[in-house]
Amino acid sequence: MIIAGNIMVGLVALIHIYIVYLEMFAWSKPKGLRVFGMTQEVADASKTLAANQGLYNGFLAAGLIWGLVHPNVNFGHQVVIFFLCTVIVAAIYGALTVKKSILFMQGLPAFIALILVVSTYFPVT
Repeated sequence: MIIAGNIMVGLVALIHIYIVYLEMFAWSKPKGLRVFGMTQEVADASKTLAANQGLYNGFLAAGLIWGLVHPNVNFGHQVVIFFLCTVIVAAIYGALTVKKSILFMQGLPAFIALILVVSTYFPVT
């Protein structure tokens, strides 16, 4: 269960690294336009805001990776749980305000990871 949880946390971190790329570097390029369904004009006008969003997604990824590699396993688990919860809150907010698919693309993997990580703390006997 621990390995599955760590793999899911790593996957969530990778998802957010990809989002960093999309929001900071590909926002106004064809890939970003396609992924976010924007026109070039909208992308150009919001490029700075998107880069800021990307930076925050980078912090989420960094926090998850920090929790995974922290030498104190108990503290690392707490860090991971905190950052997974922030990802879930961000996904819920994004689903309510931007696009429902955010809940499934970001929130669902984080929720699965959270269940796996928490179950290592409180195993069902």
